[in-house]
Amino acid sequence: MPEMQKSDKDFVPAALLCYFLGMLGMHRFYTGKIITGLLMMFTFGGFGIWMIVDMVTLITGSFRDADGLPLNR
Repeated sequence: MPEMQKSDKDFVPAALLCYFLGMLGMHRFYTGKIITGLLMMFTFGGFGIWMIVDMVTLITGSFRDADGLPLNR
């Protein structure tokens, strides 16, 4: 069975950035999603809702980087 390709970005820094600086979208900048990071920054994490959704997707392992690859765990 071939091994699935993973991102060069790690789960722990992304989760910590989302937890502490999620309202500013720093976890999105870290994973290469610059445009959505800027949108999060200007809307304060989608007024908190977008940040919570991202935290849940990070915890469940379905958050992807800018290339569509899953983060390293």
